[in-house]
Amino acid sequence: MDHPSPQTPAPTPTNRPSPNRSSNHSSNQRSTDGRAVVLVDGVRVPFMRSGGHYLDLLAYDLARSAVRGLLERTGLEPASLDRVIMGIVMQNPKTSNVAREAALGAGIPNSVPAYTVTMACISSNQAITSAAELVASGQADAVIAGGTESLSDVPIGFGKALRKKLYQLRKVESVWAYRKLFRGLSLSDLVPRTPGIEEYSTGESMGEYGDKLAAMFGVSRKDQDEYALRSHQNAARATREGKLSAEITPVAVPPRFDPLDTDNTVRPDTSMDKLSKLPPVYVKPYGTITAGNASPLTDGAAATLVMSEQKALALGLTPKAYLRHYCYVAQDPYEELLLGPAYAVPKLLDEAGLEPGDIDVIEFHEAFAGQVLAVLTALGSDTFARDKLGRSSRAFEVDMDILNRWGGSISLGHPFGATGARLVTTAANRLHDEDGQFALVTACAAGGLGHALIVERYEGSA
Repeated sequence: MDHPSPQTPAPTPTNRPSPNRSSNHSSNQRSTDGRAVVLVDGVRVPFMRSGGHYLDLLAYDLARSAVRGLLERTGLEPASLDRVIMGIVMQNPKTSNVAREAALGAGIPNSVPAYTVTMACISSNQAITSAAELVASGQADAVIAGGTESLSDVPIGFGKALRKKLYQLRKVESVWAYRKLFRGLSLSDLVPRTPGIEEYSTGESMGEYGDKLAAMFGVSRKDQDEYALRSHQNAARATREGKLSAEITPVAVPPRFDPLDTDNTVRPDTSMDKLSKLPPVYVKPYGTITAGNASPLTDGAAATLVMSEQKALALGLTPKAYLRHYCYVAQDPYEELLLGPAYAVPKLLDEAGLEPGDIDVIEFHEAFAGQVLAVLTALGSDTFARDKLGRSSRAFEVDMDILNRWGGSISLGHPFGATGARLVTTAANRLHDEDGQFALVTACAAGGLGHALIVERYEGSA
């Protein structure tokens, strides 16, 4: 199977050796030997289950709050920014360029360009790496990059038959013509429809494929429930210990304006007994994915400040981390829809010149427990390495002790367009909390896409 080669910018700081020890790059790989790119900080609004606290807000409102919170946290003057880039998946047509609207709403001068990107669940990863490219190449010094999603505000539409009639309605000039126009429509044509969360190319939902993937790799229901329990326990402990408060900016939601400062997606009281009793959601009655071992529908937004090291220090800002190498991969969505990280991680480590033992922190997007466990199995499989990666032995035997220690998408939630920025922010914070040097961030996405990024701790940070 053919897989595109990664694109791997390697911004090299002037005062530190680059982790990249390989000088061989094929024609469709890139290495940007430009200025050092740093992550100054990142914040997110509390993640909330859809249909709840943020029900009356737009994705724009969440993005604006995250951007404003980041500016307040860092003290950066908005006029110092060169770009704002935000990711989103389920766009509201009223704010189709949500990055621009959020930037203006957060008080950023109208002279600062802003644009929106979409790459399914790795949309804000793309926003961050786009910012890194701008900085590394000298086109920008300071960029806000992140993402937003409100699944409480998905655009509601109608079927094609009724939409055609509504367009033709503009030419109707009499009551009789009006009645004639709508003749032949059935009651089902009049039912509002929400956007489907499924692959356009395959017609299969992510959950249906997740069930298939778990079965392919022999991941049992018990394995998945145990992993989900671990995710919730880790998130609950991190919340109690104040680990997550460093990345959350409070939000006051009208009309009561009571401040929200904690995620409501975490279930500290869950147990194997409770998880084991939940029915399958997608493949009934034999499926293994349930509401308990999958990421919940979530509203939220996150933003990061990406800068050149020189500019950050000149403004008196102490970065948290360097953004090093990254790659994007793509597989056949029919066969390997959620396996992106199994391809991205080995490619990235090779390009960065790093060994698995060099990684101190792993932040892995949890779409489903079965998906995570299947990818971990693939990474640790000699057979997968030989058949799919062209390697003689397994790529990466993941140490579970460094994986998602503060919870993951199953427990913290998964606002599609914002998760990538949360992963990067958490990775940088964990490096300092756990005294590590290198963090690996990786995620799958719809369309058979995958992403991986190396984050390196900034030694000068407090």
